[in-house]
Amino acid sequence: MTSRLFYQSRLTRPELDRADGIYLWDKSGKRYLDGSSGAMVSNIGHSNPAVLEAMRRQMDRSTFGYRLHFQTEAGEALAEKTASLAPEGLERVFFVSGGSEAVESAIKLARQYALTQGEAQRFKVISRMPSYHGCTLGALAITGYAPMTAPFDPMMQRMPKIPAPRAYLDGLDPSDPATGQHYADMLEAKILEEGPETVLAFIVEPVGGASTGALVPPVGYMQRIRQICDQYGVLLIHDEVMTGGGRTGKFFGAEHWDVVPDLITISKGFGGGYVPLGAVIARDDIVEAVLDGGGFVHGFTYAGNPLACAAGLAVIDEIERQGMISNAADMGDMLKSRLSALMNRYPFIGDVRGKGLLLAFELVADRVTKAPLPRAMNAHSKLVEIAYENGLIIYSRRTRGGYDGDHFLVCPPMIIMPDGIDEIISGLSASLDQFARENGLGDGASV
Repeated sequence: MTSRLFYQSRLTRPELDRADGIYLWDKSGKRYLDGSSGAMVSNIGHSNPAVLEAMRRQMDRSTFGYRLHFQTEAGEALAEKTASLAPEGLERVFFVSGGSEAVESAIKLARQYALTQGEAQRFKVISRMPSYHGCTLGALAITGYAPMTAPFDPMMQRMPKIPAPRAYLDGLDPSDPATGQHYADMLEAKILEEGPETVLAFIVEPVGGASTGALVPPVGYMQRIRQICDQYGVLLIHDEVMTGGGRTGKFFGAEHWDVVPDLITISKGFGGGYVPLGAVIARDDIVEAVLDGGGFVHGFTYAGNPLACAAGLAVIDEIERQGMISNAADMGDMLKSRLSALMNRYPFIGDVRGKGLLLAFELVADRVTKAPLPRAMNAHSKLVEIAYENGLIIYSRRTRGGYDGDHFLVCPPMIIMPDGIDEIISGLSASLDQFARENGLGDGASV
């Protein structure tokens, strides 16, 4: 039967039959290990009974209550829980349905706050190159990934960018405080270049997502950019769409550096793949100023949907009940060690990086020069397809601005145990062997 659906391309996949834990099955009965948690979404695994039961209970009460007509018990409870998990001072929550909506909402809230402060000239949101913050036009304008942004350039107010702190590719030591200072200085220089009075915010993923492949910032970087933002009156937005929810070994990724932003965006693992759900978490004074100024001129139909909020609350309950955050830290250390060991077998693996179960490895033609594999090899898609055929799902992107380089995210659900890690490494090794043979890179099994 011809499908009436369309997405990014003509790529077709088998029909999904069911999912449970860290596995999914297609209609033919083939099993796949979800080594990327979908798109780094299914943090607590699939078909968690407690979450499904919470959703059933809420469905028996109501599935929708428009926010202008009702408050809901589920919405209030999830907002209270979310604020309790956020850094001190971030106490207000605005619900959305996904990551792009969360980022769009955060930059609009920041802009309206500036207007209440008599700073109408502040509108520029600085971000990094490369980066990904969403696909709506506002979020896309602060995304640094040319293949995604170029078609829409005439439709957007493009925003200033600074280089992401990719110490590995730049040949710098990420453990040297001077490296963190070097990259943070680029933010200050850009603020001064643009004119501090025009800069509204700086948005950053505490640990990089798909665009930079689990990039961990150099020592001192996160603390220094906080200082720079304070110095110039620039709001600091932490994009925790991918890192929030425990994947890095902390509920929020920025907790690793004890840095408190002004605004946080969260989604993906926040709803765990059970419902479309996201949020902006903001300082109380920002929200109060905007409400006093006439209200937040923004909103979505499904914001605060009670079914989504009930599911989100159950997801957090399961994260806490099962100790998934500490498991993500422990299993992440184990998986990272096993991925790093693959470098002994495959000389074309140049780097392994990340925190917790947000991990990635990068392929290169030469470890010394860090030259990428030939663009025409399409390693980023070929290895994913080979692994998929072998029953292992991983996630890839082009490393260097979207056109060259290849990195792969390995981010299984936070419930994974050592036997699951064994299975990932086995499937990945078989896939790397096949990829190497097919592309004249040797046979990893014989290295």
